Amino acid sequence: MSIQVGDTIPSVTLKWLTDNGMQEVTTDELFKGKKVVLFSVPGAFTPTCSAKHLPGFVQQADALKAKGVDSIICLAVNDPFVMRAWGEKGGVGDKVKMLPDGNATFTTALGLTMDGSGYGLGTRGQRFALVAEDGKVTHVAVEAPGKFEVSSAEAVLEKV
Repeated sequence: MSIQVGDTIPSVTLKWLTDNGMQEVTTDELFKGKKVVLFSVPGAFTPTCSAKHLPGFVQQADALKAKGVDSIICLAVNDPFVMRAWGEKGGVGDKVKMLPDGNATFTTALGLTMDGSGYGLGTRGQRFALVAEDGKVTHVAVEAPGKFEVSSAEAVLEKV
């Protein structure tokens, strides 16, 4: 069962690459006491993700923050090194946190994995976006396969 409005964000620990090296971060740290927009992509550097999904949230970051969003997080089942490089290439700066889920632990806990093995990708995350306030989901939108509509920055901006 995938995460629904009213559910609590699952508590998991992930690793990400910071200027101080590899660090652990918990979803509790990321979501507790904050209004957070989380969007997930099937993979860093993939066409729609790089051309539309990530750039949209970079471009709309100020508008989202003007509506009270404390943090924008990009999630992908990729390793910390790839996510950091993709963020640098995408010019995210401090607008979007690039959260790697290398083992699909968080994505699995959310119930939003997909099988990308037909494309040589293995287990990945579905394309989706959610909004959470103090760790409780207030909006979730999961894309139909091959679509990019309900999880765009513009669509999420209408829901926060």
